[in-house]
Amino acid sequence: MTTATRRRPRVLIVGAGFAGYRTARELSRTLRGRAEIVLLNPTDYFLYLPLLPQVAAGILEPRRVTVSLPGTLRNVRLVLGTAERIDLDARTVHCTDPEGTSGRIDYDRLVLAVGSVSKLLPIPGIAEHATGFRGLPEALYLRDHVTRQIELMAAGADDPATAEARRTFVVVGAGYTGTEVAAHGKMFTDALVREQPHWPRDRAPRWLLVDVADRVLPGLDERLAATADRVLRDRGVEVRTRTSVKESTADGVLLDDGEFVPTRSLIWCVGVRPDPFVSQVGVPLQQGRIVVTPELAVPGHPEVFACGDAAAVPDLARPGEITPMTAQHASRQGKTAARNVAASLGLGTPAPYRHDALGFAVDLGGVKAAANPFGVPLSGPVAGAVTRGYHLAAMPGNRVRVAADWLLDAALPRQAVQLGLVRSWQVPLDTDAPELAHTRGAPGKE
Repeated sequence: MTTATRRRPRVLIVGAGFAGYRTARELSRTLRGRAEIVLLNPTDYFLYLPLLPQVAAGILEPRRVTVSLPGTLRNVRLVLGTAERIDLDARTVHCTDPEGTSGRIDYDRLVLAVGSVSKLLPIPGIAEHATGFRGLPEALYLRDHVTRQIELMAAGADDPATAEARRTFVVVGAGYTGTEVAAHGKMFTDALVREQPHWPRDRAPRWLLVDVADRVLPGLDERLAATADRVLRDRGVEVRTRTSVKESTADGVLLDDGEFVPTRSLIWCVGVRPDPFVSQVGVPLQQGRIVVTPELAVPGHPEVFACGDAAAVPDLARPGEITPMTAQHASRQGKTAARNVAASLGLGTPAPYRHDALGFAVDLGGVKAAANPFGVPLSGPVAGAVTRGYHLAAMPGNRVRVAADWLLDAALPRQAVQLGLVRSWQVPLDTDAPELAHTRGAPGKE
């Protein structure tokens, strides 16, 4: 990773999430060899996060939601590693590769797109007993874990409390991710039960969706929320709004209304926070995110840009506010960052980040979805078609394979087997997301 003598300017992008990947792709098209583009990331793939619930539910195979970085970014040099420290004065990023070897990468332009990690709350037992949902290991582990609980329950349990805990799944956070996890999860466990001849038919799998907000999908269009709430309840998901978790133990969760819910499955989808790495950069922060200009440049460091969840990007459509931490914003900011990096190298003119709302789409499993493309509220099969069409259009690869998996899922029963690839200590809730540039992955408690 050491720097050799070079003639062309070097653009270093840290992180290959939505913002970093889009920046790299746009720069590879714009610069056309006029600069060296280096992408620092701990994995060799871009992860399409919105389809992770379908991986956990057995609809999509894991590789369908991963897009090869070397295979799709031909003019970008991938360096596998984790950013450890940035020396802004020396214009150097110190990093560590997956085998623990330290190195450094010098840069002429730097794009920080390290993304976000799971948001933790000071609730006893959460870090020890909850499973996050920010990366491929979590989705794979959750699929195995849910399958195992159903199989153990079907095999019979002498203790009624144990049986009740095995059939109960609690999702905390009724935002975009939590709503989809609960919706797909209920369908998944119902499908698993149908394949178990010894399952007690009077004890259906129980799913709870818990959130302190007064409705599901808080912050989104109320019509989307009403559609999602109706689908969840019709499917048998218990929606608990204005409710939070007070404590988590190995035997279950205590809700703030005093009810104790026996469970072996606590799925944490409360939200995200900026990657803690941004606090080490040494630049001003706003709400834990790097302060940037509308052109995504870091004040006082015109050679440094930041975008995506790690950046506090001014929302020009709502003066005084910053853009939300969404994949849609991150991807579009990556395009703006690429344009402005190129402009700083003498190609084109800079432009501020502006956006028009494209709407949101929530896949609720089967033909059910809630969507409002360009503000038009949709539900049912039409929304389902629009939602899946949007995902196919937004994915930078694997479109045919994803569509094929959807067709197979509609025609054939899901394969209900455990793969055993990921253990619980490999997905601790308080570590960083594996698809971003600042990843620890140290073993946690079993």
